[in-house]
Amino acid sequence: MQPKQKKIPMRMCMGCGEMKPKRSLIRVVHQKDGAVLLDPGGKLPGRGGYICTDPECLKKARKARRFEKAFSCRIADEVYDALEAALAEAAPEAEDD
Repeated sequence: MQPKQKKIPMRMCMGCGEMKPKRSLIRVVHQKDGAVLLDPGGKLPGRGGYICTDPECLKKARKARRFEKAFSCRIADEVYDALEAALAEAAPEAEDD
């Protein structure tokens, strides 16, 4: 009898639309108070969406307003700028795993 193979959770990147392992993506969360921020640990409460560590994916998602559609809210340009900065910091950490 073979040991049971552990299922790897898959999530879709909101930028490129590819299905990837959840651990290789970064979660973006929309909290009840309206805040939109990166959740590198994946534990913050709120509605979540996933993005690759590639800055191009964030640009594609921003242009197509995918986060706004997923979270059903308007997202200010300052929030996207903050997400880009946080993604630039989080990307090297995610590649080390």
